[in-house]
Amino acid sequence: MSRIPVYFIPGLAASPTIFERIQLPEDLFEMYFLEWVLPNPDESLSAYAQRMASQVHDPRAILVGVSFGGILVQEMKAFLQPRKVLIISSVKSNREFPRRFKVARTTKAYKLLPTGVLQDVELLVKFALGDQMKRKLHLYENYLQMRDKRYLDWAIEQVICWERTTVDSEIIHIHGTHDEVFPLKYIQNCMPVKEGTHAMILSKYRWLNAHLPEILMA
Repeated sequence: MSRIPVYFIPGLAASPTIFERIQLPEDLFEMYFLEWVLPNPDESLSAYAQRMASQVHDPRAILVGVSFGGILVQEMKAFLQPRKVLIISSVKSNREFPRRFKVARTTKAYKLLPTGVLQDVELLVKFALGDQMKRKLHLYENYLQMRDKRYLDWAIEQVICWERTTVDSEIIHIHGTHDEVFPLKYIQNCMPVKEGTHAMILSKYRWLNAHLPEILMA
């Protein structure tokens, strides 16, 4: 039996090294990792998703995305025929955003974010991984790769202004009960992970390694 390809996409600004603790049975799955690339000027999320989808060599591959990567794999689905799409620490539509995201969209406050300053590792850790991760800065600075202001400006706007309002019922959603970026109280129909934070791809890897094979093969 040929192995099932699984493509992983990290969260906003993150490197694929966030998946370094994730292990899938090698006789069943073949793991691939996509890296963020710079967006073209005024590129839409859909156009960017099409470019990223072109890197997936098997249109039937499984897609796994974390946080903003979870948003992206849902957009990539339109250009592929994936066996499954799994999101972790993410949202299935803009209706699952917390209130502060909706306010930022209405007021366009996101345009005031000092993304040039976010190239500073400590601030980027706080923004991309959450306040709790600042305490472990020395552990996580290596996970943040894309610090280019063009990417950060674009990516933040794509998240805040994501247009999807209807949930795709085929999306599989794993979410931490202590997610500080996308609080669980706004999330519908997910597999909750007890005490999982927004960075649970790092902190709850044992749970994920124990359950992902069954979830992906179901």
